[in-house]
Amino acid sequence: MSAPQVFHKGIVKQVLSGDAVVIRGQPRGGPPPERTLCFSNITAPRLARRANPNVEGSAETKDEPCAWQAREFVRKRLIGKEVMFTIEYKTPSATREYGCVYLAKDPSGENKENITELLVAEGLVDLRRSGLRADDENAQKLFTLEDAAKASGKGKWNEDVLTHPEKYIRDIKWTIENPRQFVDSYHQKPMDAVIEHVRDGCTVRAFLLPDFHYVTIMLSGIKAPMFKTDEGGQQVAEPFAEEAKYFTDSRLLQRELKVIMEGVSNQNILGTIIHPNGNIAELLLREGFARCVDWSMGVVSQGSENLRAAEKFAKENKKRIWKDYSPSSSGPTIDIKDKSFQGKVVECVNGDALVVKTADGKFKKCFLASIKPPRPTVEADASKPAPRVTRPLYDIPYMFEAREFLRKKLIGKKVNVEVDYIQPPNQGFPEKTCCTVTIGGINVAEALISKGLATVIRYRQDDDQRSSKYDLLLAAEERAKKKGVGLHSKKEAPIHRVADVSGDITKAKQFLPFLTKADRLEALCEFVASGSRLRVFLPKETCLITFLVSGIDCPRGSRPGPAGSTIPAEPFGEEATVYTKEMCLQREVEIKVETTDKGGNFIGWLFVDGVNLSLSLVEQGLAKVHFTAERSVFYPQMLKAEEAAKAQKLNIWSKYEEPTVEKPEDEPQERQVTYRNVVVTEVNDDLRFYAQTVENGPRLEQLMEELRVEMDSNPPLPGAYTPKKGDTCAAKYSEDKQWYRAKVEKVEGSKITVFFIDYGNREATDSTQLAQLPTQFAVMSPQATEYTLAFVTQPADEDAKLDAQDAFFNDVLNRQLMLNVEHRIGGCECVTLCDPESKEDVAKSLVSGGLLLVEQRKEKRFAKMISEYTKAQDLAKANRLNIWRYGDFREDDAKEFGYKR
Repeated sequence: MSAPQVFHKGIVKQVLSGDAVVIRGQPRGGPPPERTLCFSNITAPRLARRANPNVEGSAETKDEPCAWQAREFVRKRLIGKEVMFTIEYKTPSATREYGCVYLAKDPSGENKENITELLVAEGLVDLRRSGLRADDENAQKLFTLEDAAKASGKGKWNEDVLTHPEKYIRDIKWTIENPRQFVDSYHQKPMDAVIEHVRDGCTVRAFLLPDFHYVTIMLSGIKAPMFKTDEGGQQVAEPFAEEAKYFTDSRLLQRELKVIMEGVSNQNILGTIIHPNGNIAELLLREGFARCVDWSMGVVSQGSENLRAAEKFAKENKKRIWKDYSPSSSGPTIDIKDKSFQGKVVECVNGDALVVKTADGKFKKCFLASIKPPRPTVEADASKPAPRVTRPLYDIPYMFEAREFLRKKLIGKKVNVEVDYIQPPNQGFPEKTCCTVTIGGINVAEALISKGLATVIRYRQDDDQRSSKYDLLLAAEERAKKKGVGLHSKKEAPIHRVADVSGDITKAKQFLPFLTKADRLEALCEFVASGSRLRVFLPKETCLITFLVSGIDCPRGSRPGPAGSTIPAEPFGEEATVYTKEMCLQREVEIKVETTDKGGNFIGWLFVDGVNLSLSLVEQGLAKVHFTAERSVFYPQMLKAEEAAKAQKLNIWSKYEEPTVEKPEDEPQERQVTYRNVVVTEVNDDLRFYAQTVENGPRLEQLMEELRVEMDSNPPLPGAYTPKKGDTCAAKYSEDKQWYRAKVEKVEGSKITVFFIDYGNREATDSTQLAQLPTQFAVMSPQATEYTLAFVTQPADEDAKLDAQDAFFNDVLNRQLMLNVEHRIGGCECVTLCDPESKEDVAKSLVSGGLLLVEQRKEKRFAKMISEYTKAQDLAKANRLNIWRYGDFREDDAKEFGYKR
């Protein structure tokens, strides 16, 4: 009596051929044990094998007829299912076990199929009759089944198989000559495939059906722990590598799935495998068996955002490879109200940044997140010097094209900005606000990269500070590489040879005839220095020029000064600059060149969309009409616009008051005489002089004495005081070495010119002779007042003029006189001087001496004085005194002699 059969249970992991399977147990704390079971008493046709490149002499073998059909018959019935099996015997080396496999038809397991019998009945295997006993009931059944299969021509016993066996042999393509071309030929269409081998959690080998291309597929966008070979040639598993492989194994191995081929890495194909339950890459990530990788994320066609979300879920739950995960330290936090905003693009900076004007009038510089603009080319030959980059926009290949792409698409347009992260200051570069910018639903950075005008920044694996659309950027870069456009092109990079004429007088003179010849020139405004000063690029002439807008006087904004200083802006200068920027910057304009200035800058008219910039600035009250506009056809319009701006009190006209015509006051009929006693302290060359009032003399003397005592008791330290123009200070006079009050008028290095405010004289000195004026000595007002002689003028002859000045000097200097104010010219009072004792008029005395001429005035109140002065002049003329010694020289001034006043 034979021993009862012992049934084992397991799950079919793999079907090796039509007569052998790999059965695994249930997992308990890790991958389960496996065993290979060969079906006893049958032999299936052998499957094809590829040549082993590591074994010398290894050759490729072909399928035996119906080998694939037998394998597929077993695979479709058993793979992934729980079966019962018996072990009948083992080989002496115990490497193989032989037995039978049963597939239950109901949950109880009592009604089951014998897989060996099914294979024999289908005519897919040979029965090894020599090993069976004729009296065995099971053997008799197998004999009967095989005979019936042969009789009915099933499987390998079919007449067509026997006569045309090649039709039942697969034509397997073990290698692919051009993987890139092969992948592209399928256009990312889902293809049927059977997974034949799982190398690790993210790498499999598969047959693509129905053509039987044998390919290695790496899952796009992810990387699972791998098995590495150590120095001894042993396979060493990274943490969770076994578990990741089992996870993929148990779900994909020998399943019929859909494969989307998306890219190529070396000879391996990058792709996505679609399991009935979803994308296997996404499942691996969600369970913490893999991580996203940027280098292949760009080719993912099946929702890269889902992969990122799955990885994020695993990180947050610290699953498996993320068990020690802690979020990377982020940059500066972003205020929720600043996270997203809308605005108008006013400037495109090189190829990776925009200046956006928000609704509240603020300007924000936004860098496109995770992109890298074109960089200077590096010479392959290290011995050659790298090309010099002086103007990055034109010298760096594709920088100009990148900037132009952004400019043409965005300038003046409304965009949506989403702030992704803030990059802190680094290596001298300031903080950057990195954003995703969209217009009409189009991601600007993605469009730029897809044109090959920028590349994607690669980050560390643990760096989460990146664009929210990072995977779309990677995909765009892959498309650009595939097309070979822009930076990825193998063609010669475009070269921009631009002549910079700005500030070069010689070049400006050379270009002027060509530029003035044209009516209007097309130009691109590259930079705005002030409201009326721009830097423009002429594309047809390939030159850069500094352009000054004609016909206006426009206030200037702040600008760099000498020695690193900043020259402050003139009133409304900044507003004018901003207005011109918004109107012109990086826009296509037209210019009409008229001339150049002495600095090599071009002057003319500028038009934006047909609008005259000069006229527009005047209309906004940001410029005044300049007299040079008179010769232009725009002059009447500009005058009218200026009047309108004045009426509305716009900007520079905000404090403008219409000049009122004052009615002349009735002149006094009589000359007013109010004498003051003065002492003349200084006399100048043009009949002007300085005088002090006698009544303030004692107070001034006391003040000077106190100042000298103070300076002697507290002598100033040399160099302690730094004089500035307009300062009131204490100055030591070189003649008497005494301290006086003075005002700094000019500073020229070590030479300082001061004006002694109480005496009217000036002196050039140095800073060692100056000191800070103590505050108690600054209370008294300056005592020297400037006057000029009334009713007289000096002769034109230089010698006669010197004689008059000497006489006036000798008559009045340091004398006490009586002074009467007659009238004013500007801010200066015109006076007469009289001797307090003799009552002699000083000016009249000089006229009667033939030294001065009488000034003809028409005021009635001065008629008597002018008459007396004229009589004195006539007397001097009659006596031929001084200037009259040769008669009346004024007769030669008549018009007929060519003199014209």
